[in-house]
Amino acid sequence: MPLYIYQIIRADGQPVEEFEVVQSIHDKPLTQHPETGEPVRRKIVAPFVAGSHSQMAIEGKLKDPKKLEDLGFTRYEKQGSSYVKTAGKGPDLINRD
Repeated sequence: MPLYIYQIIRADGQPVEEFEVVQSIHDKPLTQHPETGEPVRRKIVAPFVAGSHSQMAIEGKLKDPKKLEDLGFTRYEKQGSSYVKTAGKGPDLINRD
C-alpha cells in the first residue's frame, strides 16, 4: 500500500507539521488528523522509483559475485590475517604481511 504524507494546516493556511499514513490507493484522502482532529491536506511528492542506477540496484549488484565479476571487479573477504578472493580475476589470496 502507498505511503502518503499529510500536512497539518494552521488557521492562516500555512502547513505546520507533516506525518505519514499508509493507505490504500482507493481510500479517500484524510481531511483531519487521526489523533488531534486538526485539518490536514495530502502533500504531493515524487514517488520512489528504483531504476538500474538506484542505490538499491547498485547494492544488489555488489552482493552477487557473478555480477561483480561481469563488471570487472575482484572481491575479497577477510579470513584471519589474509584476504581470500570470492569473485573476479585477481590473485586467489592476499596476505596482510
